[in-house]
Amino acid sequence: MILLEAEEAMTKAVEYLIHEFASVRTGKASPSLVENLDVHVHSYGMNMKLKQLGTISTPEPRLIRVEPFDPSTIQDIDRAFRESRLGLNPAVEGKVIRIPIPELSHERRQQMVKLIKSLAEDAKVRVRACRRDALEALKKAEKDGLISEDDLRRDEKEVQVQTDKHVADIEKHVVSKEKEITTI
Repeated sequence: MILLEAEEAMTKAVEYLIHEFASVRTGKASPSLVENLDVHVHSYGMNMKLKQLGTISTPEPRLIRVEPFDPSTIQDIDRAFRESRLGLNPAVEGKVIRIPIPELSHERRQQMVKLIKSLAEDAKVRVRACRRDALEALKKAEKDGLISEDDLRRDEKEVQVQTDKHVADIEKHVVSKEKEITTI
């Protein structure tokens, strides 16, 4: 049971990293850039996520199109983009908002690579924390007489194998995302 919980927690850490990587800008348009990230729209007297207020699509490689469900919220959405830290300049055209995605400079690409490596390091720390928790739980179980010393050693090795597998998975995702960012 301890091993399954540890593996599940490690898998969740990797999945969270993948989710975070989806919001890192790569120079091409993607709805994930604006769906959950920094764009919170103050509309109807409360802060809402953009995807709750409209349809987000990418009709062209360098363009995000937002079509609000309620046309009266278009100015709120426009204001939210202008106030966000995304550095994007939306253009209101009738009942839709068009957001061009500018080309990334070399320096900005390097900043993005640093960001993904930082996110990956955080994910590795979470995986290692899961390993530590699992090892502590196994030692406690052995101390309480629930498992034998041989079982403890075997399970400790299994926890380390899972940790190594998840850290390698994180590295694979970092290499892939770094290639995506640096490719012009």
